[in-house]
Amino acid sequence: MLPLVLASTSPFRKELLAKLGLPFSTLDPACDETPLPGEAPRVLALRLSEAKARAVAARLSSPALIIGSDQVAICGEEVYGKPGTHDRAVAQLRALSGQSVDFFTGICLFDSQSNVATTRGVSTRVTFRALADAEIERYLAREPAYDSAGAAKCEGLGITLLARLEGEDPNALIGLPLIALCELLRAAGIAVP
Repeated sequence: MLPLVLASTSPFRKELLAKLGLPFSTLDPACDETPLPGEAPRVLALRLSEAKARAVAARLSSPALIIGSDQVAICGEEVYGKPGTHDRAVAQLRALSGQSVDFFTGICLFDSQSNVATTRGVSTRVTFRALADAEIERYLAREPAYDSAGAAKCEGLGITLLARLEGEDPNALIGLPLIALCELLRAAGIAVP
C-alpha cells in the first residue's frame, strides 16, 4: 500500500482522518486558493482539492496517495471563502445571519504513482440563527474563525450560531467528507475498515 498523506494543516481534518485508523502523515499544501475568473463555486472547491493534493505530491520523494480537500460556502449568488480578518468575518456572519447556506466540500484522492486524481463533492445545507452584532463579536472573540468558509466552525463554538444542518455526511461540514473518502480509498484498494 502506498503511504497516505493528508494535504492539510487543519487539526480538524487530521482528527477526522484519524477516525479511520489508517496510518498517515500531513503536509501543508501551500497552494494558491484564488478563484479563477468566472469559476463556479463547486468547480473551485473540486479544483482546489486536487491542486492541494498535487502540490503536496510535487514535494514528496516517493509515490503516495494524497488527500486534498477544500470548501466553499454559497448563499444566494454570493460565495464565501475564508474571511482572513476580523472585519471580514464579522461581515460574513452579518450577511449569513438568518440565512440558509450551502457548504460544498470537494475531496480528492491523488495517486502520485499513476498520476490519477479522483474527486467527489459533498453538499451540506446550514441554516444560521438570526445573529445580533454582540453575539457575532462574542463568538469571534472566543473562536476567531478567520480560516473557515462562512466564518464559523461547527466543530467548535460555531455550532451555537446555527439553527439547522442538513447533509449526507456530517464530517463534510468540518472539511473532510469521510463517507466519500472511504469510497475513494476502497476504489484505490485500501480496506476501510
